[in-house]
Amino acid sequence: MTSPSTNRAAMPAPPPIQQLHHYAYRARDAEETRRFYEDILGLPMYHIIQSDHVPSTGEYCPYTHFFFRLQDGSFIAFFDLGDDEAALPSPNTPAWVNHVAFRVNNVAELEAMKSRLQAHGVDVIGITDHHIFKSIYFFDPNGVRLELSAQVASEFQMLKESTSAHARLDEWTARKQQWRAERAQGRAPEKLKPQQNDRPEAAARVAANP
Repeated sequence: MTSPSTNRAAMPAPPPIQQLHHYAYRARDAEETRRFYEDILGLPMYHIIQSDHVPSTGEYCPYTHFFFRLQDGSFIAFFDLGDDEAALPSPNTPAWVNHVAFRVNNVAELEAMKSRLQAHGVDVIGITDHHIFKSIYFFDPNGVRLELSAQVASEFQMLKESTSAHARLDEWTARKQQWRAERAQGRAPEKLKPQQNDRPEAAARVAANP
C-alpha cells in the first residue's frame, strides 16, 4: 500500500471492477462438494487446478482447486488440501454471519430450490422476508453458509435506498466513536445497537414465540 503522504490527486482513477471472479473456500472432500454444487444446486464444474506448491507464496501445500460457474460467468471455488479436514468455524463469529449469497430470478424459483434442497435432505431456513428481497439459508457439506435470494424491490426502490446509505453509515460511525469513548470509561454497553431497526418483525416473532 502507498503511504498516506502520497499525492492522491496524481493517482489514476480506479478501474471499474466488473464482477466477482470467484470466492474460494476450503473443502473437506472434492467429490462431496462437487455433488452438492453440481448435482443439487446445478452449478457446472468448470475448471480445475492441481499443484503441490502455492503460486502466490511458494509454500509447499498440495491441493486440488476446483471451480463452479454461475450464470454471469463468476465462480465459487474450493481447495481440497488432501487431508479430509474441513475449515474450522471462526471462534468469535456467529455461524450466520459469514455466508455466500446467490441470486435467482424470482420467488417461484426460490421456492422450487427450497423444495429441491429439502428433497436431498438439506435443512433450509426460510423463505425469509428482507423487504427488498426474499431468501433461503442452508449449509454446504463444508460448513459454508449459503443464501439464495430473489429480489422483490423495484430498481427505483433500490436506487432510492442507495441515496441514504452513506448518511446512515456516517451516523453509525459517529455513534460508534462515542461508544468507544464511553466503553473506555466503563460507561457503555457491551455492544452498540444501531440507530434504526429495519426489521422489527424479527424481534416481534421471538417475543410471540419465546
